[in-house]
Amino acid sequence: MPPSLTRFSATVKPEGAFTVLAAARRVAAAGKDVIELEIGDSPFPSPDAAVDAGVEAIRAGRTTYGPSGGLPELRAAAAAYVNEEHGLSVTADHVIAGPGAKTFEQLFCDAFVEPDDGVLVFSPYFPTYAANIGRRGARMVLSNLRASRAFRPNLDDVRRFLEDDPRPKAIFLNSPHNPTGGVATEDDLRGLADLIRGRNVAVFADEPYDCMVWEGRHRSLLAQPGMLEQTVAAYTFSKSFSMSGWRLGYAVSSPETIKVFDLLTNVALSCVPPFTQLAGAAALARGRQYRDERMRDFHRKVELLVAGVNTIEGVSCLMPGGTFYVFPSVAEVCNRAGITSHGLAMYLLEGADDAVGVACLGGECFGEAGGGFLRLSCAQPDERLVEAVSFIAEAVTRRDRITAYLDAHPDHRLAAPYAIDAPVTG
Repeated sequence: MPPSLTRFSATVKPEGAFTVLAAARRVAAAGKDVIELEIGDSPFPSPDAAVDAGVEAIRAGRTTYGPSGGLPELRAAAAAYVNEEHGLSVTADHVIAGPGAKTFEQLFCDAFVEPDDGVLVFSPYFPTYAANIGRRGARMVLSNLRASRAFRPNLDDVRRFLEDDPRPKAIFLNSPHNPTGGVATEDDLRGLADLIRGRNVAVFADEPYDCMVWEGRHRSLLAQPGMLEQTVAAYTFSKSFSMSGWRLGYAVSSPETIKVFDLLTNVALSCVPPFTQLAGAAALARGRQYRDERMRDFHRKVELLVAGVNTIEGVSCLMPGGTFYVFPSVAEVCNRAGITSHGLAMYLLEGADDAVGVACLGGECFGEAGGGFLRLSCAQPDERLVEAVSFIAEAVTRRDRITAYLDAHPDHRLAAPYAIDAPVTG
């Protein structure tokens, strides 16, 4: 008899993007032409400065263990970068390296969250939040984001959480927001800081899309007075610098918190490869022009895809304030066809056509509040984005194929109509 697994391991759900990615690769291997809009990866190469620095580091023998908190070169480069880009005033002691940004969710919960604590999460939400909060035996308290408010955080919900929850301890804030593209304004951040300042409440500020703000500039909660002591902000090289496979990120907080994260990194991960960190330091120092060119490319792609999906009958889409995702409402289409939005996404991949498919994510992959929406990534050539829009527009009219798909996959039948939350446009 094998040993029993933990209750926690039985409740963990995978990140939907990778599940759909596997399905997309499976049907593509069978011969279908799949337009992949499901995964949040950059289609562009890494900056030359990063590649050259990484290769040079490997050849120079920088392939051994390094300090758990990160190389001094990366920590100093990251501090200088966020000071210049986000108006902070931090040093290398405020920075720690990690293998991407996702790991900092776990370290944050390990450092601040006890069993039965309340953790406020804005929903839809990045799916790994639930697992890391659940790992600590804490309670996830949801605040639903609404298209009619441009998917900005609701401070009234924050106030209620602080006043009514028996043990309010942490808030997860993701801006620019995945999957909706919503961006917290300066007023939002100031209001949030005023609500939590001086309380025993910590904020995980998830900011991997900091360079993908399409109007104005990115604003971090770290820049609000007193918030450096109560906030951990996480960044990654995956999006801005097209370095997802290098697995490199960093977090910024108070030196006291960074020391705790250093210890937790030591016992869990040992360290991040030195050659990867040196590549990242080079990207921060010498890759910003390349970064800015790629961000302009992404902005154009987002505008192209939003304009396209808004021509589809029954679909409405807000221009995201940031990220390289669009998050159209397909509630009317789903209500008419009796299919969930996740079912619609899988139908577009598997059932709409024998030769072609579009891979995207149903909003339910990001929690119940995402129902009635799709998330589409813009990380494809422009012509493929245009093809995807044309395909979706035709596919949602094929009632016979939708019916056949639902007959074969009855779990995708819509139990009750979605409410229509009209996006703010114009």
